Amino acid sequence: MAAGMRMEMKQAATADGPELTVVDSMLMKRVFYAFAALALLSVAISLGGKWFGHSIAMAGYTDDPTVRRVVIGNNVISVPANFIRFDQARRDGIASRLDLYLRYPQMDGYSEAARDDFNHSEANGKIIFLSFEQQMMSRDMSGRFAPIYSALIVQPGVPGPGGTTVYGFNEKSGYLNEVLVVGKRGGKDPFVARCLSGPSAGQSLAPCERDVHVGDDLSLTYRFPKEFLGDWQALDAAMTAEAGQMLKSGH
Repeated sequence: MAAGMRMEMKQAATADGPELTVVDSMLMKRVFYAFAALALLSVAISLGGKWFGHSIAMAGYTDDPTVRRVVIGNNVISVPANFIRFDQARRDGIASRLDLYLRYPQMDGYSEAARDDFNHSEANGKIIFLSFEQQMMSRDMSGRFAPIYSALIVQPGVPGPGGTTVYGFNEKSGYLNEVLVVGKRGGKDPFVARCLSGPSAGQSLAPCERDVHVGDDLSLTYRFPKEFLGDWQALDAAMTAEAGQMLKSGH
C-alpha cells in the first residue's frame, strides 16, 4: 500500500510536471508585464508631473512671445501672446473684445523674470489691465467730462495726486463708492479717471479706470493701481503709445 501510494505520487508528479512548467512560464510573463507596466506608469507620472507642475506654476500665464493678430472691426491688433490674459484668446482671428495685461513702467508681458509682479507678491502693484473693444459711446472719458460727469460730481473737489482734483459723485449719479479724478491739460480735454474709494479700493488690484478712443472706432479701457495717479501724464501717454504701436503693427 505504501509502495502504491509512492507510485501514485510519482505518477502525479510526472503528470503535473509539464503543467507546472507552463504555469510557471505564464506567471513569469505576467510578472514581467506587470513590472513593465509599472515602469511605464512611473515614467508617465514623472513626465506628467513635470508638465502639470509647469502649468500650475504658470497659473494661466504664458511666456510665449509669439505675436497674435486679432481683428476687431476694422482694426488689426498685433500683440505677443504673453500680453493676452486668457488662454482661449491667444490665437489669430476675429474677436469682439481683447483683454491684455502688462507690467508698468516696463511695458512688457508675462515672463519668468516678471512672475512675482504678475502674481502680485509685492505690496505695490505694477500690472495694468487693458481691454480693446468697439466704441459704445461717441466720446471717451475725457470727452464726457463737460457734458456728463460735471453734472454728476460734488464741487468743489479736493487736491489729488500729481496735481489732479478728486471729486465725489452725488447720490443720484449711480457711481457708488467711486470718485472722479481730473487732471487739467492745456488746450485739450482733461485727463479723467474713475477710481474706487473706501474699503473696495483696498481690495482691488487696479481700482482706477480710464477709457480712450484709439484706432478706427475702437475703445481702449485700462485699469491701474491708484499709486500711478501721481504720474498720470506719463501713464496716459504710455498707454496711448502702446495701443498705437499694437494697431500700427497690425496694418
